[in-house]
Amino acid sequence: MTSLPRAILFDLDDTIISAGPRSLLLRNLAEEIAHLLPMPPEEAAQALEAANREFWSDQERHRQWRFRLQAARVAIVEQAFERWRPQAPGLTREVAYAFGARFHRLREENACFPGAVETIDELRARGVRLALVTNGAADAQRAKVARFDLARRFDHVQIEGEAGFGKPEERAYRHAMEALGIHPEDTWMVGDNLEWEVAAPQRLGIFGIWHDHLGEGLPSGVDVRPDRIIRTLPELLG
Repeated sequence: MTSLPRAILFDLDDTIISAGPRSLLLRNLAEEIAHLLPMPPEEAAQALEAANREFWSDQERHRQWRFRLQAARVAIVEQAFERWRPQAPGLTREVAYAFGARFHRLREENACFPGAVETIDELRARGVRLALVTNGAADAQRAKVARFDLARRFDHVQIEGEAGFGKPEERAYRHAMEALGIHPEDTWMVGDNLEWEVAAPQRLGIFGIWHDHLGEGLPSGVDVRPDRIIRTLPELLG
């Protein structure tokens, strides 16, 4: 597929806006408390990254906790520190809370990916219908939309906390397409989550594009096969 579609559905977090690599933030924070850790900071950061991936990989757990992101991030850190505490008594619950809360603040200090807004504006100028489809709490996600002046750039903005449903529920994609007045065969979905923005849309006949913003390639053991993989949003214009 080389020509542009009639419509594109965009994810928000780690697609249009970025909080920076999670693993890098964890490593920087681990280095700050290196004197308390029972292993080198880089090893601790890798363990915390693995704990995050495991925590958020469960779809039901993701659904329950994504409306309480700070509490979830603190809980992940506290569980890890609890395991390490027998060898590192300085990793108290207070330290875990401070670590998790600061990690949360850093993750929420978002910035748009280079060329993201310009790509969206160009797609709109070329007549492509656009929808923003994001999961998460209404207040937090609407604040991001306002901060980066995104609402006027989209024909439809759909936030899970406002709509009452979200990805990967089938109606999340169908509702967005109905709002745009288009069909699956005329639609692309772009995002960083292989299940939400590739596999689930593909089951409806939508062209699924994976935003591999970290450049890590498809994870081993994953059966999802994107219709296209991009590193940056401006590639969509090519």
